[in-house]
Amino acid sequence: MTATVKILFVDDEPNVLKALRRLFLDYDQYEVLCATSGGEGLELLAQQPDIRVVVSDYRMPQMNGVEFLREVNSRLPQTVRIVLSGFADAAAVVEAINVGHIYKFIPKPWNDDELRIDIANAVETALLEESNRQLRRELEARNNDLLTMNRELEKLVQQRTESLQLRSQVLQLAQDILDSLPIGVLGIDRDEQIVHINSCAIRLLARDGRILLGEKVEDHLPTGLLAFIEQVKLTGSATEEFGCGQQLVTATGSFLDGDRRRGLIITLTPRRERIANP
Repeated sequence: MTATVKILFVDDEPNVLKALRRLFLDYDQYEVLCATSGGEGLELLAQQPDIRVVVSDYRMPQMNGVEFLREVNSRLPQTVRIVLSGFADAAAVVEAINVGHIYKFIPKPWNDDELRIDIANAVETALLEESNRQLRRELEARNNDLLTMNRELEKLVQQRTESLQLRSQVLQLAQDILDSLPIGVLGIDRDEQIVHINSCAIRLLARDGRILLGEKVEDHLPTGLLAFIEQVKLTGSATEEFGCGQQLVTATGSFLDGDRRRGLIITLTPRRERIANP
């Protein structure tokens, strides 16, 4: 034990209290307190609520042992309560158990060795229950922390979800805007793969009405536009007119944000006049 354990003995006979004090005189791990009445015992408990074990006589004037221990249980339920009495009526034992919630009923006269063992067991029970209460408090605190963390995580997930939904809506709106433009927009990465194409560009360039993202430019784009792309790669930007099928277009190309590593952006502006049939 790292600290002394306080034990309160309550008996209206001073000689009994002296005998009990002498019995535990050599036990440094115990601090023995004594009271000659239930009222005095309650005053000591109010002053020193860290008392772990309470041992009370059964027959006392004004407040008997059961009444006293019932009040102790009401005020300090964490204490271990023992009745020590020469009155061994079965009904009294039952009353003490039911009303005072006692740990043990020890008859007088007691056997010193047995009483020492009973007190040691009561102290061990008190310390174990205190340890369990501390563990429950720690577990409850950790559970509360976990609940708080879960709530915060749920908020973050909700915020993240809302952010992703907003981003998706913005991207979809941007795609819808690009698709509604009367000019073609074509994005090409550094590996010459088509990474973006709007509806107007598909109408101008697709032979079969479809171009899939990720496909190579040489698989879909006309020779004139392929040559224009090579010119943009060499010069960084260019503008040129050429025919896409029957449509005359003005092509403008440059590196995205001026960064060669990010690929090319090509715009195709249809001219009003069309290429005359030969």
